[in-house]
Amino acid sequence: MSVHESRGNLAKAIKELTLRWTEARQNWDDAQALDFEDKFIRELEANIRSAGSAMDQIAVLLTQARRDCE
Repeated sequence: MSVHESRGNLAKAIKELTLRWTEARQNWDDAQALDFEDKFIRELEANIRSAGSAMDQIAVLLTQARRDCE
């Protein structure tokens, strides 16, 4: 699996998580839900964005390495 495919899978997963969380929030609307969102959902989304950026950088480095090794 390529880095681009992996990044795509990660993007799909966070999109699915966001959708499911939105559905859950329709039935779970209290201080605990807000706390859970702040502690876990938002942090996870930020970490996934960082991972995506790192994956983009890795893809560039891998492309350069392949070119250099040819």
